[in-house]
Amino acid sequence: MLYLMKHLDYSENDAYALYGTYTGLVYLTPLLGGYLADRFLGQRKAILIGGSLMALGHFAMAIESLLTLALGLIILGNGFFKPNISTMVGQLYPQNDPRRDGAYTIFYMGINLGAFFAPLVCGSLGESERFGWHYGFAAAGIGMILGLITFTVKQRALGTTGYPPNRSESAEHRLFAIDWVHIVLLTLVGAGLVYLAILPAKAIEQWSPTRGWWFVLGYWILLAFAMIGITGLLTRQRTPASTGGASGIPERPFQSSETLVEANRIKEPFTSADVQRLIVIVIVALFSILFWMGFEQAGGTFTSFADQKTSRVIFGKPFPTSWYQSINPLLIFILAPLFSILWTTLDRTKLALGATAKMGFGLIFLGLGFVVMSRADHRAAGGSLVGPQWLAFVYALNTLGELCLSPIGLSLVNKLAPARIASLMMAVWFMCTALANFFAGMLHQWLEHSNIDLWTFLIGTSIIPGIILLALTPVLKRMGHGRI
Repeated sequence: MLYLMKHLDYSENDAYALYGTYTGLVYLTPLLGGYLADRFLGQRKAILIGGSLMALGHFAMAIESLLTLALGLIILGNGFFKPNISTMVGQLYPQNDPRRDGAYTIFYMGINLGAFFAPLVCGSLGESERFGWHYGFAAAGIGMILGLITFTVKQRALGTTGYPPNRSESAEHRLFAIDWVHIVLLTLVGAGLVYLAILPAKAIEQWSPTRGWWFVLGYWILLAFAMIGITGLLTRQRTPASTGGASGIPERPFQSSETLVEANRIKEPFTSADVQRLIVIVIVALFSILFWMGFEQAGGTFTSFADQKTSRVIFGKPFPTSWYQSINPLLIFILAPLFSILWTTLDRTKLALGATAKMGFGLIFLGLGFVVMSRADHRAAGGSLVGPQWLAFVYALNTLGELCLSPIGLSLVNKLAPARIASLMMAVWFMCTALANFFAGMLHQWLEHSNIDLWTFLIGTSIIPGIILLALTPVLKRMGHGRI
């Protein structure tokens, strides 16, 4: 938002619209990445492809004329990366392992360690007169490359999780030379398809201003199917006669009894319990739309408020607007282990909260944050500046809500989804987050000309659904058949 408004001279509404579209698509592409990982790639290869595309996107962000291409690369890269890194965490633990919720909280700490340093490094470089946004975005690209190197070097710590679905149980569990060829080729194919995706988009919209968006969307769906087809061709199974260890391709034995059992299991229809668990995922995901629609105001209206209505001075020294973005991850890093201990301790007592109850409390905490935000906005009316503690308190309440909802939701999806569609269902979770992010970016514009106050609206769409989710918890727990 700051880059668009301060450096590229976007209007506030145009910046909100682009922010909402970008963050919405960031959470929509996991549908594609989740499917490709489940069907062809496995989680590890998908993560490496996604990280490579995102690194390219961050470096492209350093050049103003490549803004659209850069955002497209990050969007597609995140589609490969996000659902699969989350799924791998759950695969490290057996079903019904009580440590899984705690593990997702620790995983969340790792994410937010990077999210804490990112605004301090990239934001400070971007907003400084000496360096500027080129250095800020380039620093993000370097960070992504370091992450890819770390993931590659430390893979052995992850055991046997995340390998391609057609990898024989008797094969050595590592990435082979052919896997690295797939990673490089599919990264290049992905970058090429992003370029093809943005090339005619403006021309199509100019040709048909009213319906152009639908033509563009249809064109993008065709490109997504092209990505699926190319991935399927590159990773298709070879017979034992056409492969050999010397080529770096793992030899595939003829189908063993275990392989046949797995093939038959995939063809079996879902049981009634499976269907009810999937319904629970959908219901909870719909509630998550309301949470993320409010939470993601952090990148839009909160950022605008921080830039225009807060006194950005602490201990007598001014600080960049972007530093506000570090409050949430810092608090998560501090509080996440405490929440991990809290959930583990409560689960052993009569006070144990079901996953959906925890998520209900998450929505209520979020709504309380908007109560504080409404008061801060009222105090800033007439051009007054409020102290930085107001927005910090709002971020603190939002963080409590996030810790109650997000890692718990990730764990819940992983526990409830049948193994053969685990990444796909994680992608469905992120698809709902995509809708929420789009709504978050457009909400200010939609409510601007109405008599509805933004903060009042967000209070209602947070606290009331939170109470409803708490009330539904006993029903949802029964539908989870022992996994909630």
